[in-house]
Amino acid sequence: MTVPASLPPTAEPDPQDAALLRLGGRWTLDHAREIGKALREAPESIGAIDASGVDRLDSVGVLQLLRYAERRRLDYQTFRFRDDHLALVAAIEDVHDDRPKTKREYGFAAALARLGYAVHDNAQEIVALVSFLGETLVKLGRTILDPRRFRLTPTVHHMEQVGLDAVPLVALLSFLVGAVIAFLGSQILADFGATIFVVELVSIAFLREFGVLLTAILLAGRTASAFTAQIGAMVSREEIDAIRTLGLDPVELLVIPRVIALLVMLPLLTFIAMVAGLLGGLSVGAFSLDIPPQAYLARMEQEMELRHFLIGMSKAPVFALVIGLIGCLEGLQVKGTAQSVGERTTSSVVQTISLVIVLDAMAAIWFMYMDW
Repeated sequence: MTVPASLPPTAEPDPQDAALLRLGGRWTLDHAREIGKALREAPESIGAIDASGVDRLDSVGVLQLLRYAERRRLDYQTFRFRDDHLALVAAIEDVHDDRPKTKREYGFAAALARLGYAVHDNAQEIVALVSFLGETLVKLGRTILDPRRFRLTPTVHHMEQVGLDAVPLVALLSFLVGAVIAFLGSQILADFGATIFVVELVSIAFLREFGVLLTAILLAGRTASAFTAQIGAMVSREEIDAIRTLGLDPVELLVIPRVIALLVMLPLLTFIAMVAGLLGGLSVGAFSLDIPPQAYLARMEQEMELRHFLIGMSKAPVFALVIGLIGCLEGLQVKGTAQSVGERTTSSVVQTISLVIVLDAMAAIWFMYMDW
């Protein structure tokens, strides 16, 4: 029996399950108006759609269903289609958001709306980060109580990637920054006949601030982006779903080894950055300021206090936790497309660098008021 060409699209709740909407008829361009009407009249209680009864389906019908799912916040991955319609649905799903952007509105109301959206998005990111921190700490505690859960091999692998591979870059940049600080400081101090105070300037700057801050910023751009790209690629290839299917925990398997690697290696890299920065200042003092290395080191030993070193090192674990958590969280939030991987990687770097600088500024102010 052939289906009449004019058979309209239908959308009716299942008699046995009020949350299931069963579709029938032809969902094609010829019936675009009827499709919109059928979906608008669908009950609010609908939570899933069964389109296996649809006779004919084209791109218009698929787009209408995808946009209906977005409006109702439904997971269209759970929609049921006929086998011969799946290829079309997959193709339309990949491009259904590639619509021309609407012209940007200007004016006070539009600016206020954009500000509101930005504040809302940032608040959601903060809540997600705090929640992810709690989940990671709980599972890290569970790993400590049951050492058999600890994955030594991936942890050592990430320690090599995060730490050993970054040593040349961290040392070189810290050396150059230390030399620049010494050179610029000497230009000002020479006017007062106090060039020797370059020793204190470079030493305090690197022990308290620049050593840990430079290291954290470098790792934020180098490591956080790598974590996001690695985990995001796994999400897009559905490897994370496979991990959950096997009964494994992605946080325990992917996040904890990376966070532990950062917690171990960032303080070590910070120490290397401090030493390299001090050597940069020492080099400028010896070659440009006529301060012999023996005199430079003697003054540094006399004037420097251990508290400056401890203050700088105390920030390293905090920055390591921030870099690891944001990098992994952004990777897990990838939606499955190459564009999403790129967007999340960019967001990871921006968020990590921004939060590291903000936390460092807050810590500097607090230590100043505490007179430490």
